[in-house]
Amino acid sequence: MTSYDFWSIIPPILAIALAIKTKQVIPSLLAGLFAGWIIINNGNPFTGLLDTLNGLVNVFQSSGNTRTVLFTLFIGALIQLIRHAGGVSGFINSISKKFENAESPTKRLQAGAALTGFLIFIESNISILTVGTVFRPLFDTYKLSREKLAYLADSSSAPSSILFPVNAWGAYIMGLLAVYESIDPFQALIYSIPFNFYAILTLLMVFWMATKGKDFGPMKNTQPKPVQETSINVESKGKAINMILPLLIMILSMPLFLVFTGWDPEATGSLSERIWQSISDGSGSQAVMFAVCFALLFAGIQFAINGLVTLKSFTEQSLKGMNEMLTMAILMVLAFALGDLCNTLGTGNYVAEVTSSWLSPSLAPALIFAISCFIAFATGTSWGTFAIMMSIAMPLGISIDANIYLMIAAVLGGGVFGDHCSPISDTTLISSMAAGCDHIEHVRTQLPYALITGGISIILYLVAGFVL
Repeated sequence: MTSYDFWSIIPPILAIALAIKTKQVIPSLLAGLFAGWIIINNGNPFTGLLDTLNGLVNVFQSSGNTRTVLFTLFIGALIQLIRHAGGVSGFINSISKKFENAESPTKRLQAGAALTGFLIFIESNISILTVGTVFRPLFDTYKLSREKLAYLADSSSAPSSILFPVNAWGAYIMGLLAVYESIDPFQALIYSIPFNFYAILTLLMVFWMATKGKDFGPMKNTQPKPVQETSINVESKGKAINMILPLLIMILSMPLFLVFTGWDPEATGSLSERIWQSISDGSGSQAVMFAVCFALLFAGIQFAINGLVTLKSFTEQSLKGMNEMLTMAILMVLAFALGDLCNTLGTGNYVAEVTSSWLSPSLAPALIFAISCFIAFATGTSWGTFAIMMSIAMPLGISIDANIYLMIAAVLGGGVFGDHCSPISDTTLISSMAAGCDHIEHVRTQLPYALITGGISIILYLVAGFVL
């Protein structure tokens, strides 16, 4: 047991409860942080307040956190530059023409949003921001709710990122698996993919809901935004290439930078083996930040050559885009600070230790999935959940001779489930902001869909645990 035991789950639960009750995420996160540091300081509110402030500052001691915040600001600059150059409006116009004579334009539009999120599996946040930026004005025009857009963006991004290992997600997971000498990390990750029931079912649900155009639960009662409220002004003179080219540069350069950051010139083996090893050793946060900066530089040069920006307008538009992402960056800092606090309190370890005594070989995959769901929901981080639960699931699976690929998939699927449902998750925050909808409404309307696929996943893990 950790030294804080039950008290370790109070801060995230308080933050989640307040966020749902008040619909004010920033004060709720601050309240959770303050409560946690009071607990650590044995009930002293003064030192708790001081440590809360220090906790926010300490977020930037992690280079990965800092890069993620910078990436958020840079992607805002890139999106605004593309918008200023007419790339978004041009792309919207080209897509709109395809929908004008379509038999079911709204269904095709939803399917297009889901497909875009699925195909940009290089990085979940890039996927979410692209879908939100491009499809928000179209959803407004065709009277589709922004909550539905947030769901399509959120639920198509992380599942596709976890199912395609050639990205930062895959590199991170292979790094977690590399400590176990009895398995090959890449092979284990690949073999676990068919058993990642939650990710697979979520994608199936997303495309089914999109193509059928049906909704249920709170989503059914959501209302579209008036067209004039859209933040993107559609102009006929815009060209789609001004959006497509910079985004392609960003997406295609991401795996290259992942290889670059992990490349070891002294490594042995074939070229393909060295590439896979460099992907495993690469830094996902560096690769994402480098890719966005490279795309930003490319866009500046491209637009300058075409006479669309000057040095002055490039600077002004970049700062304007960063300013639009400032709230998101603040939310991410608070979410990171709460994650660090939970790590200090031992929240995830406490939950895992309390529930680990229930596990048996046949029930292990389903219970590992359920525990991972809860930890990810309470802490708001899928990657943090992977780190905690992989260190429990792998030794347990090996010791009781459970299907190791099932165990890996259960951890990954549970982490993504909790990440989808938690109001304090960074991807949930980004999805609601990218779609331009109320954050708690996004959580509330997405939750029934996640609960259905999560419930079916538990049943499948139960069946697989007894059969395999």
